[in-house]
Amino acid sequence: MSIESVDTGPPTPPVPPADGEPSSPWGIRDFRLLWLGRVTAVLGIQIQSSALLWQVYEIARRDHPIEEASLYLGLVGLCQFLPLLAFTLPAGAMADRRDRKVTVAVSILVEAACAGGFLLMALHGAPPLWGLLVVAALFGAARAFLAPASQAFLPMVVGRRALPPAIAAQSIAFQTGAIAGPALGGVIVGINVPLAYAAAMGLFLVGIGCFLLIRTSGKPRPVGHGLSPVEAVREGLAYVWRTKIVLGAISLDLVVVLLAGVALLTPIFARDILQVGPEGFGLLRAAFGVGALGMAVYLSRFPIVRHGGRWMFAAVAVFGVCTLAFGLSKAAWLSGLALLVGGAADMVSVNIRQTLIQLATPDHMRGRVSSVSMLFIGASNELGEAWSGVTVRLLGPVGAAVFGGFGALAATGVWAKLFPGLRKADRLD
Repeated sequence: MSIESVDTGPPTPPVPPADGEPSSPWGIRDFRLLWLGRVTAVLGIQIQSSALLWQVYEIARRDHPIEEASLYLGLVGLCQFLPLLAFTLPAGAMADRRDRKVTVAVSILVEAACAGGFLLMALHGAPPLWGLLVVAALFGAARAFLAPASQAFLPMVVGRRALPPAIAAQSIAFQTGAIAGPALGGVIVGINVPLAYAAAMGLFLVGIGCFLLIRTSGKPRPVGHGLSPVEAVREGLAYVWRTKIVLGAISLDLVVVLLAGVALLTPIFARDILQVGPEGFGLLRAAFGVGALGMAVYLSRFPIVRHGGRWMFAAVAVFGVCTLAFGLSKAAWLSGLALLVGGAADMVSVNIRQTLIQLATPDHMRGRVSSVSMLFIGASNELGEAWSGVTVRLLGPVGAAVFGGFGALAATGVWAKLFPGLRKADRLD
């Protein structure tokens, strides 16, 4: 049966926010706990990732030359991505049937157990590579269940009125962990690899404690469909296909990240084009995250509440221009500025996209719709790196960046034409 033929009934009309709902998420106790839990979990993930990559490369380098040993680093990412690919859609369906708060807490508990497994193997001294990869795959499966449940739980905690600044504040939590985590992980790994795994496990346990202290119920509203798990997944896919605002927002992100992602290009530009060495490479990598973090802080205080669709398309266009500028730049400061502004523009797009998706989706569908969004994001990141490698081989690094920038601008125009409802989307409160 095709997606189009699934009968899911008429779309649920949007529910206006209650007058008593707070406009700022920071005044909500449960949101503060949720935010702290997210910061600690992201920090734990980044510290653990630093330790795992270092340990895998050191073990592989003992028996293989550099070229072959580097392939094992790719296996680490693949072993975590494949469970995400396999379990994200079923996890979204489960998030719409089971208590989302419990699902989040159990998922982080599994992550803590994985950190414990890494710790025990690190203490052993010479752990087998296959053992590390198996635990990495289990960790990826836990993240597959964590992501849709946590995204669907956020609107239950803050309500509709505080949702846009809450999404921005969640982005602050992620960017803080993503920027500080690798640096902190590198320092701890330099001291002791088992210590890094122990620190990650401790952070995961703190995250579990934060979620268990949240009083808001994570149980979704019963809808009485009685669908099987396969039918529930199909219903979620059908809803995304039918709801053009959601489909347009998710697919635009996929195409733009696929075409204009520059993460894989930064080491090439730093070493061979800008010639700024490893220190400059670190600054270039940090510039994008700093821009995103700064914009997230701004949006948490001054959220966009009108003309959401126009702002999102404008932000994507700015992102494309910044990619073009990065590709054509011969000055390190201009390249860093392009990445800084590009990170800020990307955060505007992410914030509006996530807000539109949450507001356009009824509560009983949020887990499944969030899982589709996460699947698209994961695919775009993985495929984007592969595509960047192909375009660099065919066009060179400058040509690849320029092609990506023009591609992002072209996608902006095409999607604005294909999804007029998304372009005209107005209020985000």
